[in-house]
Amino acid sequence: MNVRSAPLWLVPLVAALLTPPPASGQVEPVKTTYSVRFDARVVPTERLAKVSIRLGRGARRMRWLRFAIDPVRHFEFRGDGRVEVDGDSVLWEPPEEGGTLRYSFWIDHLRNSSSYDARCAENWALFRADDLVPPVRVRTVVGAHSSSRLRLRLPEGWSAALPHELRSDGTFSIDDPHRRFDRPKGWMVVGKIGVLREYIAKTRVAVAGPVGQHLRRHDNLALLRWTLPTLRKIVGELPARIQVVSAGDPMWRGGLSGPNSVFVHADRPLISTDLSSPILHELMHAVMGARSGEDGDWVVEGLAELYSLELLVRSKTVSKRRYAKALRRLEEKGRGVASLARDDVSGAVTARAVVLLREIGEQIEAATGGDASLDDVLRRLCIERGVVTGERFRRIAEEVAGKRITIFARREFPASVRTSRVGAAPPAP
Repeated sequence: MNVRSAPLWLVPLVAALLTPPPASGQVEPVKTTYSVRFDARVVPTERLAKVSIRLGRGARRMRWLRFAIDPVRHFEFRGDGRVEVDGDSVLWEPPEEGGTLRYSFWIDHLRNSSSYDARCAENWALFRADDLVPPVRVRTVVGAHSSSRLRLRLPEGWSAALPHELRSDGTFSIDDPHRRFDRPKGWMVVGKIGVLREYIAKTRVAVAGPVGQHLRRHDNLALLRWTLPTLRKIVGELPARIQVVSAGDPMWRGGLSGPNSVFVHADRPLISTDLSSPILHELMHAVMGARSGEDGDWVVEGLAELYSLELLVRSKTVSKRRYAKALRRLEEKGRGVASLARDDVSGAVTARAVVLLREIGEQIEAATGGDASLDDVLRRLCIERGVVTGERFRRIAEEVAGKRITIFARREFPASVRTSRVGAAPPAP
């Protein structure tokens, strides 16, 4: 039979019969999505949010979800299907046709004895969305991934700012290309808030915080206008959205990063007297999206501090003379550091890490005749993301340089960085 002359209803059948089967041993992944709807009702009088997670279309593709919770902040779990709470773990096996898991989330969280890194006040609340919905492992059929939305239910007169796209139906679109199960992430603020939004370096930028707290929204936005184009030149693509949230006491008087977002206390300077910049330091963490692994803290903190300075000088926000003076201060501050092998890198150790990272960059430039630099290492980390160990950083740096980097033999570096080189073949030029 000529396929062209066959009845229309027969064409798909003929095409299916003519399509060869997959090779033996190969399993074709099921290309499908399942819908996930997060719903959070903020109750300021109780300082908590009532959360529900509903599986809808395509729910039969989901087998189970296991949440890693904080039992103090996540409680009162109940839902359709099987819900099993065991200490800091919650297992949910939803019905095949879908269902809903419900729980309560305690917003307030003390970072130390007197200040908060998450807070629900009378007229506002500020916290990380990835605490609202805790980390989760899922088991699905092969190839399935979520189509996720978040709806916030807020008191009358409240509004919200999140590092997610607001849809026309009032929900937020949640899309994480690095995960099969997309959940809300990043710093968010809700309540009676003020928000400034601009489009900078092909990124939608928002600066937000509660009203009446003397927040310097325009100052923060100006600094980002000066520096984000430079950051884009260094790392390539930036996140589609970046959000900076801020508030005063009793919030923690420092800076903290989150996925595509940053929190900075309202009293922190944009640029301090030693030329450090809390907002740019945390922004580097947010853009890298890196977690420090074994002997990796010095890498993550050192790169964030070094490139917060680089952004200032390359964007001409500060002069080269002041930049050089800041480096001399860091060199002096870190002079007495004997080892970078610390679990909690800060202060003098970070200062020493900055100095050593600059030396590594100089060796890369010398080895490549200026064709590559530490920028290329940073760019690799931003693209590949994941856990940064000291050994992984050394490997990438030497791959970029095309040869051994002798500075890694110094005893200041953690043993894993030095010993991992023994017996290894040199990277290809």
